Amino acid sequence: MSLTIELPADQEETLRAAFGPSLAQATREALAIEGYRQGKLSVGEVQQLLGVSTRHEVELLFAARGIRMNYSGDDLDRDRQTLGRLLGIAL
Repeated sequence: MSLTIELPADQEETLRAAFGPSLAQATREALAIEGYRQGKLSVGEVQQLLGVSTRHEVELLFAARGIRMNYSGDDLDRDRQTLGRLLGIAL
């Protein structure tokens, strides 16, 4: 999908100064982050949308922008159970 946004030239310059020369990438990141914040996108979907190769890269992006990971107590319990099963120990 392709998306075109029309901007007045002076605002485009201001945005490029603030977000760098690739407004397309900055826009993708903003949409991906907001989609994640709203619970509409998973970390994997953000990873795919931004074209990064690892979940860790997404986590670094979120950390750099002060985005908290959506990780509940239930997620922690499931991860502990999985880790215990893989290690063959009770956690």
